[in-house]
Amino acid sequence: MEGPPQPEELKELRPVELLALDIDLRMTDLWREMADIPEWNLDAVAAFMRAAYGLGYCDALTEENSGQLCTDNGFKVPEKRLSPADQQTEF
Repeated sequence: MEGPPQPEELKELRPVELLALDIDLRMTDLWREMADIPEWNLDAVAAFMRAAYGLGYCDALTEENSGQLCTDNGFKVPEKRLSPADQQTEF
């Protein structure tokens, strides 16, 4: 029977695998909804891709510390991109 990794198994996981676990936990409700779809088509896939993207976006905005998901899993926090208005004023 396969289930969630046990604490001793987590030590053996690579950072990208730990990141995947964190993301899966954040998407629990979405995973449940996906299981209820009887027949998948392009519209259903697109809807869930948008929902997953939106969920991640909202999670990022509400994190206590910006970039926490990255730092918790051993990744560098990406630099913020300049807005188009800020790009025009830079020399």
